[in-house]
Amino acid sequence: MATKSLRNFRIVLWALVAVVAIGATAMVIFRPPARPLGVTGQEFALNSTKGGAFTQDNLRGVPSLVFFGFTFCPDVCPTTLAETTAIRAELGLTAEQLRIIFVSVDPERDTLDMVKGYVEGFDPSIIGLVGSSLEQTENAKKAFGVFSEKVESEPGDPYYLVNHTALTFLVDKDGSFDGTIAYEEAHDTAVAKVKRMVEG
Repeated sequence: MATKSLRNFRIVLWALVAVVAIGATAMVIFRPPARPLGVTGQEFALNSTKGGAFTQDNLRGVPSLVFFGFTFCPDVCPTTLAETTAIRAELGLTAEQLRIIFVSVDPERDTLDMVKGYVEGFDPSIIGLVGSSLEQTENAKKAFGVFSEKVESEPGDPYYLVNHTALTFLVDKDGSFDGTIAYEEAHDTAVAKVKRMVEG
């Protein structure tokens, strides 16, 4: 009888061990991963049209809509800046509640003053960011997984275009990636994404 009771105790004990092991595994599998600042966690530092440097740490504190482009852009960039400012106005949000950030992928032509005049033409509160070098710009692009390339009709063409990622990145108040808005995405869908991020 004692042997049988001992065997039953061992069975119960191993069953408890199995339950604990399964629970621990489930926690590892289903626990959401920590999200880095920006998208990839790459550090960066750019000059800001509001003065001083802007780094990945400055993404914390206020939800942001981040878009990469260039001031000579004929269509995608002005359309996106107009739409992001319209979304913010539609939701009744101030710049202190939702920032709009424009990052230049064309530091060869885009000076800080040019970017400042460009973005403030859409809204004075928009933050423009420009790298002092191609390396600084590349680091910022890596932080968001952005692609860009110069398209010259001929060598030295001053009116070249720049192909670039046309996504608006949603960055929450913790400075973490919260999703994207595609170029020409349905307006109601874009508004819903921004509203969810800000309220979250």
